Amino acid sequence: MSNNSAATAAKEPIFDAANVPDQIDSLVNVSTVWVQTHWLQVLIAFGIGAVIVIALHAARGLGNRLCARPGLAGGWGVIIGRAVVRTNNFFIIMLAAQLVVGYAGAPSEVASTVGFLFTVAAVFQAAIWARELILGAIEHRTQSEHYSGEALLSAMGLIRLLVTFALFAIALVVVLDNLGVNVTGLVAGLGVGGIAIGLAAQGIFADLFAALAIIFDRPFRRGDKISYDTTSGVIESIGLKSTRIRAFTGELRIISNRQLLDKEIQNTTVRDHVRINFTIGVTYETAPDTLERVPSILRELAEGEGVTVARSSFETFGASSLDFVLQFDVPGDDWGTAHTKRDAIMIAIIRRFAADRIGIAYPTQTTYTAAPDGTLVMPYAPSLTKQA
Repeated sequence: MSNNSAATAAKEPIFDAANVPDQIDSLVNVSTVWVQTHWLQVLIAFGIGAVIVIALHAARGLGNRLCARPGLAGGWGVIIGRAVVRTNNFFIIMLAAQLVVGYAGAPSEVASTVGFLFTVAAVFQAAIWARELILGAIEHRTQSEHYSGEALLSAMGLIRLLVTFALFAIALVVVLDNLGVNVTGLVAGLGVGGIAIGLAAQGIFADLFAALAIIFDRPFRRGDKISYDTTSGVIESIGLKSTRIRAFTGELRIISNRQLLDKEIQNTTVRDHVRINFTIGVTYETAPDTLERVPSILRELAEGEGVTVARSSFETFGASSLDFVLQFDVPGDDWGTAHTKRDAIMIAIIRRFAADRIGIAYPTQTTYTAAPDGTLVMPYAPSLTKQA
């Protein structure tokens, strides 16, 4: 029972608020005695600490060079360099003190004070580094995908605020917990406040995260030609809440990022070819030997225009025609070029069929008139009279 009670008991505070003056006096006294009795170790520790501080400042200078020369280590090198530049002097000093305080044989009061100050410096420094890495990654992605100048970049202020608030709130909770403060109520309050804000602005946050998903997942970018539902157009801008698409018919269509990502999107910009289908109906009166040559004729005409034939064959017995299918691929994603090829092949087929006397079928219907007794009334074919 005593162990459980000790485990659940509140953490003992490092500083007693009621006896701060006494604690300061005690710290000063033990520090004076320590320096007088261990002056050589203190001097050596100070020298080691100075070397550590100089080395960390040199590392920060390297970060400055990475930021000044983006080509030295690529985009991520600049991000890491910017994070290193954000290393503050207080953290550098406390890191050096923490590393050498044990060597100098410091009393417990000094060691605990240095440890606490190092914890505070390390927690907030970690929050700064994390913020720079997260924001740097987002900015790097937006720049590499040519999102510059769009409304999404104007949202970086909001993103920076949210990331900063979240990271420093966590850092503050960690520091207060090390001070012995009961942070249960604070954590609960932050949680309730976050839920309230999330519910109130869930639409905005959903579209914001959808915009970030567009950046990192890259289903499309500005200038791409896409199709979704019954709409086709060119991406004009990707904003914080919505994406603007210039339809091929001229109008500007605006759709929220969340709704757009919920749909099946066809990005026609990245297609490597355009496939075109022809269905050619040939009359039933065409001779079998000629019908056998039709697929090779269609393939020959298509390949003569520099396209890749995917299929050229008989398809089905139609209501008034024998249907053949020609499928061919035009390289690239330019519909203008594909349509030009399509028109040229269509004209070539008509000319070749006319030269070879291959009839292109069209829907026809024959009507016969019968007398009351069922016999056919003129005009009719003589063979039908004999059959009747």
